[in-house]
Amino acid sequence: MPLLLLVAGSAAIAAAGRRTPVPAPLLLVAAGLAVSYVPGVPDYTLDPGIVLPLLLPPLLHTAATDSSYLDLRAQLRPVALLSVGYVLFATLAVGWAVYLLVPDLPLPAALVFGAVVAPPDAVAATAVARWVGLPSRVTTILQGESLFNDATAITAYKVALAAAVGEGATWAGGTAEFLVAAIGGVGTGLVLMLPLHWLRTRVKDALLKNTLSLLIPFVAYAAAEQVHASGVIAVVVVALYLGHRAWEVDFTTRLQEEAVWKMVAFVLESAVFVLIGLQLPVVLRGLGEYEGADAAWYTLAVFLVVVAARFVWVYPATFLPRVLSARVREREPNPTWKGSFVIAWAGMRGVVSLAIAFSIPLTLHDGEEPFPQRNLILFLTFTTVIGTLVVQGLTLPPLIRLLRFPGRDVQAETLAEANAQAQASRAAERRLDELLSDSDERNALPEPLADRLRQVLERRRNAVWERLGSVNPVTGETVDDTYRRLSREMISAERAVFVRLRDGRYIDDEMLRTLLRRLDLEEAAAYREMA
Repeated sequence: MPLLLLVAGSAAIAAAGRRTPVPAPLLLVAAGLAVSYVPGVPDYTLDPGIVLPLLLPPLLHTAATDSSYLDLRAQLRPVALLSVGYVLFATLAVGWAVYLLVPDLPLPAALVFGAVVAPPDAVAATAVARWVGLPSRVTTILQGESLFNDATAITAYKVALAAAVGEGATWAGGTAEFLVAAIGGVGTGLVLMLPLHWLRTRVKDALLKNTLSLLIPFVAYAAAEQVHASGVIAVVVVALYLGHRAWEVDFTTRLQEEAVWKMVAFVLESAVFVLIGLQLPVVLRGLGEYEGADAAWYTLAVFLVVVAARFVWVYPATFLPRVLSARVREREPNPTWKGSFVIAWAGMRGVVSLAIAFSIPLTLHDGEEPFPQRNLILFLTFTTVIGTLVVQGLTLPPLIRLLRFPGRDVQAETLAEANAQAQASRAAERRLDELLSDSDERNALPEPLADRLRQVLERRRNAVWERLGSVNPVTGETVDDTYRRLSREMISAERAVFVRLRDGRYIDDEMLRTLLRRLDLEEAAAYREMA
């Protein structure tokens, strides 16, 4: 029952949040904070054994399939500098600062905390970037960073934790572990992506296709972790390939998977942000001696260090390669200080940091001595996550407006779309003429139906060009808007007749469902044709 209330409540809040000017993730976190103190609300303690293998894979899968492999490849250098270089830098910088700030905190334990809060969160970055409408290059860099940085952070955490609990760890060993995790994750993804894609193109049953689609991220994650590789990287590699080759599966699979994964992402993202807020009582109960002014000072200082460390890394990593390498200057567009500022400011932390923090053991390797300042590390992780989500998440939209980023060139995009559609339509028309002129009797078609195929093709070709034309002075609609509205009205009239015939027992429910599905497909085709 608590789980049902969590999912239902978070979904309702997220849906309501779409009608407000505040990003939905922030409303969800605020709701979680408020609900956590309502009498009778149970504790929802984040279990790393659930978050990392069960929540993270599908969220990474949806983010990766929505990303562009080609765009990520074009931005590979800045993505790598952020997802690997920045995470390691933040681990050291934040860890060292906390070591100097908190009395009696050993350096290895401080580095554990640094690794915990180092990676910006994939869910937070994608959700906020999508909501505020960042420029495409900035969005690609942030999404690419958030897809791969968890692997770096988890590896850095394991190395720092081994040193902190007394198991022994060296820089050489840590580097080797990172390489094994990264190369193994990539290798696992490369091994799995081809057979999984083959299955997607061969399975015909709708239920099996959707089941396979939902299992893919978990299979990739579990297979990589089984060989001590990075499950995060394996999931991302597989998802990027499947998204890049999605055109090879049939249209029903694409339509069904899009609907299923939109629902999964909506539910999981909503629940994740509410869960962040619900951790407050759990964290505060274990805070112990650190209360009042000390806790507030540590919270503020750590937040400022986390934010400052990202700026310290982003600007040199953005501009120094251009100064040092003529090849970089030739191959990559000239970055602006505005874009770098947004990238530096958009470092929201999220549920992965909290899940890793909760996985810190209670005791050291001997099983008797408690882990140094574990409760304080949990508290500072929580406040850092909340601080970055609220402060940076709330200020990001006005910051983008203040910096006056150039908006999308809708006219140029529509023109490019129209040119692409024109080329495709000409190819389709040539193919139709070849088939109809063929002596093969299988292609024999009455002239009215052949003309209908040509009309559909012409309509699809003209629809995009019409969006460049004038609008109706009365309704403000473009021609395609009017066409789509009238098409919906006609289909609604047909649908009403079918329902009336069913109610009058002239047709049964099975026939009604068949007729309604046919109308649904026609309406979807008309909408997609004009959209």
